[in-house]
Amino acid sequence: RRKRCWMSCLLVGGIVCGVLCTVLGFATHGSLTCEGVFLRFSATFFPWLVSYVLIGKRLGVYRLALARERASLWQVLLAILLAAPLAAVLRGVWLGQAVLPLFVAIMAGVSAAMLVAWRASYVFWIAPR
Repeated sequence: RRKRCWMSCLLVGGIVCGVLCTVLGFATHGSLTCEGVFLRFSATFFPWLVSYVLIGKRLGVYRLALARERASLWQVLLAILLAAPLAAVLRGVWLGQAVLPLFVAIMAGVSAAMLVAWRASYVFWIAPR
């Protein structure tokens, strides 16, 4: 039961990071109040979430024994750097648009900063010892 609680903590923290990254992107472009924002938000957030969770799971980002260690921060970084291009392609397919390399780089950089900060918080202050 406790294991599930900590696993949920990792997953929810990642979801919050994804939402914050997406909102930050929309706010940067001044498009939080534009018409159709929910569809475009969904087209960015859900591919990001699916890509990060699938690649993160494959790389062991959600293994509790590893998640408590400092070395897990490298796994998180690698997972999002691999997930961002996939998420951008899925978003492009969803919207029927080309994928701009700059968008991929910004998505990867902002997401990496947020996720690594979140997981560092988990490692140093939240994780059970």
